[in-house]
Amino acid sequence: MNTGHSGDARAAADLAAGYVLASVEIAASPDRVFRALASREIVEWWIRPGVFDTREWSGDVRVGGRWRASGVALGQPYVLEGEFLEVDPPRKLVHTWHFAGAPETATTVTYLLDQIEGGTRLTVRHAGFPTAESCANTSLGWEASLQRLTEILNDKKAYAG
Repeated sequence: MNTGHSGDARAAADLAAGYVLASVEIAASPDRVFRALASREIVEWWIRPGVFDTREWSGDVRVGGRWRASGVALGQPYVLEGEFLEVDPPRKLVHTWHFAGAPETATTVTYLLDQIEGGTRLTVRHAGFPTAESCANTSLGWEASLQRLTEILNDKKAYAG
């Protein structure tokens, strides 16, 4: 997926297949980006202003380890949780994702980090959405969140790690 200008996050939803593909180029090392994906730093960037606001995150970042995030979505509290399926720093991170207590099958998020000149290309594939609406809404969320992650890491001049 072409991200257009460096630093511009792009996300596209395949509503029929039920997945989102998002990509962004970040002026930070793969190690630094991986840390932001797998730590409490998530509360700084995992947002969609006015819609989705992550306020807490905890996780045991290892295969079989669990993670949990909570916050406010559209004025209502939410809790997300999942399990880490693959942890290969700084190249790949895969985890399940679902609303705590919800009966739906979990979706799966895959982060791929590729070193590029001047930083990292981060590609996110979020798959397994049961409805076109949830897939489309999540696509908007990933684009906003990855844009925020880029702004934070670029502001911190984080390439050195």
